[in-house]
Amino acid sequence: MNFVLNTDPSTLSPVALFLQADIVVKIVMAGLLLASIWTWGVIIALAIKVGSARRRGERFERDFWNSSDIDAFHRSEGESDVPVARVFGAGVAEWRRSTTGSAIDKEGTRERLATAMGSAVAAEVDKLADRLNILATVGSVAPFVGLFGTVWGIMRSFSGIAAAQSTSLAVVAPGIAEALFATAIGLFAAIPAVIGYNRYSHAINRIEARLNRFADGFHATLSRQLEGPGLKAKG
Repeated sequence: MNFVLNTDPSTLSPVALFLQADIVVKIVMAGLLLASIWTWGVIIALAIKVGSARRRGERFERDFWNSSDIDAFHRSEGESDVPVARVFGAGVAEWRRSTTGSAIDKEGTRERLATAMGSAVAAEVDKLADRLNILATVGSVAPFVGLFGTVWGIMRSFSGIAAAQSTSLAVVAPGIAEALFATAIGLFAAIPAVIGYNRYSHAINRIEARLNRFADGFHATLSRQLEGPGLKAKG
């Protein structure tokens, strides 16, 4: 079976519209296609990273709250590569530093625990949201880049009208089609970027809220130990 590449712009073939376009419009189209590929790569990477953080975090929290020994749990799970585990590790590390002396400043310990775990939460959220700015940039800029290609293509079509001294639609239709195709590619790149940005911003906000709830609960657990007879998390 033989396949023939159709390069007639009147067929509205994407390949034909690209090949017949002006060099400036070609650059715009190529840049937008690369942005679209980049966007999908970021979306897939975020789906894997955020999904893994959510699932593994839920499992870690469930195991933690079912555990009766903080030290034993820290030895077995404290090095887990999951955001909530690093928040937990930050709390345990600060607890140990604050309770090694003979005299324990209870209020100071509480404040340092809150600061340490709050900083850990912020750091983990920053890691999860590392590439969200790419989606935001593509989503906001791509339509305007496509519009630039459209404006340039239409200007070229008007130049063709002047050169041919004819207002026939056949003279300007190919140039206008190429120009509008640039806008279509811009939207093709922007729409997934905007949807991905909103979707994963919401997902990361939920993970942040969950991390803060865990930090608050762990802080309350350690605070109660400050009032008790023993300090079980002291290593």
